[in-house]
Amino acid sequence: MGASPTSQRKKVTLGTLQSLYSKGEPITVMTAHDFPSGHVADAAGMEIVLVGDSLAMVALGMDDTSEVLIEEMLLHCRSVSRAVKSAFTVGDLPMGSYEIAPTQALESAIRFIKEGRVQGVKLEGGAEMAPTIKTITTAGIPVLGHIGLTPQRQNALGGFRVQGKTAASALKVFEDAVAVQNAGAFAMVVEAVPAEVAALITKKLSIPTISIGAGNGCSGQVLVQIDMTGNFPPGRFIPKFVKQYGNVYSESLKAIEAYRKETKSRAYPAPEHTYPISKAELEEFEHILEGKEFTS
Repeated sequence: MGASPTSQRKKVTLGTLQSLYSKGEPITVMTAHDFPSGHVADAAGMEIVLVGDSLAMVALGMDDTSEVLIEEMLLHCRSVSRAVKSAFTVGDLPMGSYEIAPTQALESAIRFIKEGRVQGVKLEGGAEMAPTIKTITTAGIPVLGHIGLTPQRQNALGGFRVQGKTAASALKVFEDAVAVQNAGAFAMVVEAVPAEVAALITKKLSIPTISIGAGNGCSGQVLVQIDMTGNFPPGRFIPKFVKQYGNVYSESLKAIEAYRKETKSRAYPAPEHTYPISKAELEEFEHILEGKEFTS
């Protein structure tokens, strides 16, 4: 598992992403939170692998993204980065690591590059975060913006609510998009915005938009890997925009149940799962044991 793929794609760079955008070819983005999830996302051909703060819920069992710490994010970034050899990697700056001042954000971003070993960072916010984005990009660190629904600010937004549903709020999303673009972001995530609004905004920009619940008119798509692979127990809430492409949890459950059953019946391990010893050596060992006395 620790080895990298034997046949690697050419490394994805910002130039690669810009080329895809210029050709109108959708950019594929997938989250990952550890070595196995990073490995499979890279092997599947994702252009961007995002170590999203959604790992707070899907990997650490937290209630929401506001709880995860920068040290925890850095640990997961390192794990994913060891696996991903071709895709462009981005780490999500968690709540509390960038909002106080642009200098704080830059310090956090530098840690993500040096300690987390990712190639860029993502942060939430629109026009109000433009100075912060500019500070980070001026230092030579690529920034992926995030507008529309910004989950770290769910309490201020009144929960996970769709943004841009009125002309006035749609204009606000557009103004945020322009500000993020002008601040130097290489692309931006657009979350939970009506598809028509996101498509119109995308046409007015000169950098890619990555949709998560913002329709098919954006420059690319991103989903949380745990959600789209179905690697979660029954009853978990899944957003409307998620398409489940597999049922990893069910397959894992069946495999583990089969292991338990075979262990209980002693069907496992079978002879092919054990290491041999010659008959002569075994007989000698038995003879040695017969001549020894043991006390409990």
